Amino acid sequence: MVLGVLRWVAAAHTAAILAQPVFAGRYLIGDYDMLALHTLGADVVTYLALVQLVPSALLWWRVGTRWPFWAGLLLFTCESGQYFAGLSGALDLHVPLGVALAVFASLMLVGIWRTDGAAPEVLP
Repeated sequence: MVLGVLRWVAAAHTAAILAQPVFAGRYLIGDYDMLALHTLGADVVTYLALVQLVPSALLWWRVGTRWPFWAGLLLFTCESGQYFAGLSGALDLHVPLGVALAVFASLMLVGIWRTDGAAPEVLP
């Protein structure tokens, strides 16, 4: 149950991250209303990152699988930096960090979907 929730939240989070360059690109070609959508998308991405931490913490607590929590926390921390870089107009940081976040979120999503959710074996 918890793993299923984590999978779908991670999928929504990754989709939101991958939509951000589309909104930014539309803004850069002259559709200036897309900047508001890009800003809203940044809020959605940040909130989904926080929501994703909840089922990943529950997965750690119930099953013992820790990596989704720590990877999600790293992703949230970097997304916070991305958010503030965008607000300050630091595009030299905002653009490459956005690419890195999209790749990291995509890889994390694949890893979460490949996780079986079984309890790890405890060595005697």
